[in-house]
Amino acid sequence: MSEEQELSKLRDQIDQIDQQIQQLVNDRAKCAQAVAEVKERYAQGQQIQFYRPEREAQVLRKVMDRNQGPIANEDMARLFREVMSMCLALEEPLKVAYLGPQGTFTQAAALKHFGHSVLCESQVSISDVFREVEAGTMNYGVVPVENSTEGVVTHTLDSFAGSSLQICGEVALRIHHHFLSNTDPEKITRVYSHPQSLAQCRQWLDSRWAKIERIPVSSNAEAARRAASEEGAAAIAGDAAAELYSIKVLASSIEDMPDNTTRFLIIGRDETDASGDDKTSIMVSSRNQPGALYHVLAPFHEKDISLTRIETRPSGVGTWNYNFFIDFEGHVTNENIKEVLGKVSASATEVKVLGSYPKAVL
Repeated sequence: MSEEQELSKLRDQIDQIDQQIQQLVNDRAKCAQAVAEVKERYAQGQQIQFYRPEREAQVLRKVMDRNQGPIANEDMARLFREVMSMCLALEEPLKVAYLGPQGTFTQAAALKHFGHSVLCESQVSISDVFREVEAGTMNYGVVPVENSTEGVVTHTLDSFAGSSLQICGEVALRIHHHFLSNTDPEKITRVYSHPQSLAQCRQWLDSRWAKIERIPVSSNAEAARRAASEEGAAAIAGDAAAELYSIKVLASSIEDMPDNTTRFLIIGRDETDASGDDKTSIMVSSRNQPGALYHVLAPFHEKDISLTRIETRPSGVGTWNYNFFIDFEGHVTNENIKEVLGKVSASATEVKVLGSYPKAVL
């Protein structure tokens, strides 16, 4: 058998497999439509929750558990995420608010979590994201909460203090910054970027572009927009911004820390059921007294519950009063978690559950 004959035979097999895949995807979509019909039939006038974060997390974990390659687990899960996104859009297209403008890492996080079949709308500020979801204009919102290099996003934490919204998911996004410009490198005199991105690439800039002016702007997308049309300008931004504004990548992955990661939260109006591998976030308002933090944390140690994050923010009520933001493993419906929260409540002025949600799958 000749090379062309062998290739022709393999291509015929690929065509047959593609046909089967296409049919199975459409069969899955029909099941999704049937699910929507069942939910509507039993809704009895109540608002229908088409998107179930815990169910999607369970499906993606199963995809990764049964995957046998050669496609990597995360790549296979991303493929299924897009199939699920398309199927969900047949039930009800989700509207998702994110901290904009278009081309930011927050938009990338929204698409990573929900897939590309959702309707994403950019917002000017974190407060606007919260406001749109609270008003019901948007189904969900995506906001940054912490970066592995630069730390916590305080505006996001403070927004929870006066909000009734629930955290219903999280996204961990590896952040790769690129040095972008349409100008001859020898003529670059300034670089635009968000202040955090400038900080995350400080060593790289010091060693290669120490003499150019560093100009902070509201977002990396805005930096790319300016640099795309200004002579002598460069920007630090990601792939999405480079593609959106047609600007050349002069250097890739220039972040100082190779594992630079930003965590984003998914916020919505409904509580999320347990998925089997969850986290819970709470806000604790503590009395201004010696050992206040110890009394908050001791119950977690007694029940051997792993804390994944602790942040402190001024409460805005009185002098030297603080809110503790605590993330820990487990779901609020677990009996041991209930016991811990009961003990914490006894020694605090307020315990507010911000949400129990599936751990990031991808």
